[in-house]
Amino acid sequence: MATQNNVTELIITGLFQDPEVQKVCFVFFLCVYLATVLGNGLILVTVSVSKNLGSPMYFFLSYLSLVEICYSSTVVPKFVTDLLAKIKTITLKGCLAQIFFFHFLGVTEILLLTVMAYDRYVAICKPLYYTTIMSRPVCHRLVAGSWLGGFFHSIIQIFITIPLPFCGPNVIDHYFCDLHPLFQLACTDTFMVGIIMFVNSGLFSVFSFLFLVASYVVILVNLRNQSAEGRRKALSTCASHITVVVLFFGPAIFLYLRPASTYTEDKLVAVFYTVITPMLNPIIYTLRNAEVKNAIRKLWGKKITSRME
Repeated sequence: MATQNNVTELIITGLFQDPEVQKVCFVFFLCVYLATVLGNGLILVTVSVSKNLGSPMYFFLSYLSLVEICYSSTVVPKFVTDLLAKIKTITLKGCLAQIFFFHFLGVTEILLLTVMAYDRYVAICKPLYYTTIMSRPVCHRLVAGSWLGGFFHSIIQIFITIPLPFCGPNVIDHYFCDLHPLFQLACTDTFMVGIIMFVNSGLFSVFSFLFLVASYVVILVNLRNQSAEGRRKALSTCASHITVVVLFFGPAIFLYLRPASTYTEDKLVAVFYTVITPMLNPIIYTLRNAEVKNAIRKLWGKKITSRME
């Protein structure tokens, strides 16, 4: 039997209510979004055209940058334009679409970070077998598996949300559509749905984070057998990965493992992993990686030279 919904349009409360604060936030978050697209786009282009960045690590990094652009674009453009709107609205179908792509790309990023940790493990702990284990077909399958994993995760979220009846009220106390704020509007008991979401999102994030931590612990232990130069280079690469993992997983686990009744107080934490972290990732990977910095310099050097000619 089809679900009867009296609500077809939702009102989003947003991040702040003061019009002057919203104008300042509009400029700030627009700049952050542009920096996110340009920074990750630069890494994507650099890895694609540079012959020196052909290793699996940079192959995965380019896809991570692509996911970051798409992930940020599911939330930030709507969020930024809403800062200038007196009444912030979104259709119920549009809300479900935003939830689908937000979780799809978020879990794809988690799986890509896991793949990157595995790549570093093989490179450092099994260097003689690295080219065999991490062959290009294997890399393509790992990336495809990450996208598929994100898709199936998000489909589950949508399948448990669509049957819920929404009779009113229609005000979401958030700045974008997510599961917990939407569940609070359902005119039925959402306890079991919340449990499924807790397992599918919260526990998945925790176990993925613990797996990543365990992987890097094993890597750090194996670094004792490396030369001083090998340790320095490996630590520099792993430090970038670990920083990105902590910045992404910390806020996400904090939100999705807490009771639903407290979620309206956590907008600023959500801003960090939906808006700020995607901008920081290209900075983190570029500043700590000499190969990426040199490739970017060469890329821009060629463009400047060609223009002068």
